[in-house]
Amino acid sequence: MYIREITIKEFERFAEHHPLGSHYQSINYALLMAENGFDYEFIGYVDEYNKIYAASLILTKKLNRIFQYGYAPKGFLIDYFNKTLLKNFSDKLICYYKKKNLVFIKINPEIAVAEINNKNFQKTYNQNIEIQNNLIDTGYKKLKENLYFESMMPRYNAIINLKNFQKSTLQKNTRNKVKRAKEKGLCMEVANRSGIDILYPFIKRKKNRDSLYYKDYYNVFFKSNNVDLFLISIDTNTYLINAKKTYENELKENSKFANILRNKNTEKNLHLKRNSDIKLSVYKKDLIEAKNLSTTSSKIYIAGALVVKYKNRITIVMSGYDTNYKHFNSNYFLHYEILNYYKNYYHYADLNGITGDFTKENPYKGLNHFKLGFNPKVYEFIGEYDLIIKKRIYSILLKSGTLAKVFNKKNIKTK
Repeated sequence: MYIREITIKEFERFAEHHPLGSHYQSINYALLMAENGFDYEFIGYVDEYNKIYAASLILTKKLNRIFQYGYAPKGFLIDYFNKTLLKNFSDKLICYYKKKNLVFIKINPEIAVAEINNKNFQKTYNQNIEIQNNLIDTGYKKLKENLYFESMMPRYNAIINLKNFQKSTLQKNTRNKVKRAKEKGLCMEVANRSGIDILYPFIKRKKNRDSLYYKDYYNVFFKSNNVDLFLISIDTNTYLINAKKTYENELKENSKFANILRNKNTEKNLHLKRNSDIKLSVYKKDLIEAKNLSTTSSKIYIAGALVVKYKNRITIVMSGYDTNYKHFNSNYFLHYEILNYYKNYYHYADLNGITGDFTKENPYKGLNHFKLGFNPKVYEFIGEYDLIIKKRIYSILLKSGTLAKVFNKKNIKTK
């Protein structure tokens, strides 16, 4: 058996039926990365009859003027439990890419090794943990156990089972935020490529990417109808109508409680009146805001998301909102509407990364709290590994800090 470059059709046929297939292992993702400085090829591990036993998209990029590295996004499509297959494939891969001057190939297989209880955050490990030993025994170098977003892909992910998704499955606080967002006149629409220009200001603080990157993302997946762009806006007329109605209703309630309190001055009645006073103050502010916004525009965009579809899963690749309208809870509304939009057509929704730090000191605790509010299954993946091809060069690059400079991501706080 040997490694050879395979055609796109050969790869797609293999990936279509492989349990580890994802949009990161696709021609679309290859084309996206080609627009961002990578070369690519699809390789297969085949026998004399051209039967494929393992395959992968391999992205390559220069580390310096002489050497380059490889990257298999979300890992190789292979049976990682089969140690003999993994060892033989890896050995052949080293020989194949040594001739192409690669120093190493980085992988981050989409293999969940533990499920995390989203109430007490206790981990329950599964049999996939054995794969960690298989990789190390085969010669892969395990990289740091990152809690945050230091690696190429998040190591902790939140997954929603769309077949069971409904509003009642959300945590109470999340349900309330979605409800208030609707009352403020929020609407979701499916946009085309030009909507990236609206979305980009909401997401540019998150990653060091320009708007062209997201336009390329949309373009390459749009060709196969595997991407959707969603935008959230305030319908200011609806907001004004709802704000008036809510304020007027509470004004009546407040008047009723005032009469009750005059007739019967008890702690309970005083409490009811005070609660109504607080609500009335909030609703009055909403009404003033709604009036001001309605004179500005009939529609104001405040949030959006880019979603990729692959097989039975959707992935929210990127989302963001205008922090000036944070009190509209647009991010909660956005994610709820997206999940609702797909629930009858796909099985799973990947909310994308969270962190493995569930303490109060976590700088990303707001992000974790937000996503956990949708009651997802939380998984820890197996992490990142390097298959070292040129050991001496790898050691030199590691000690010189070259690898740290290339791969250490600057963390940008995501709210």
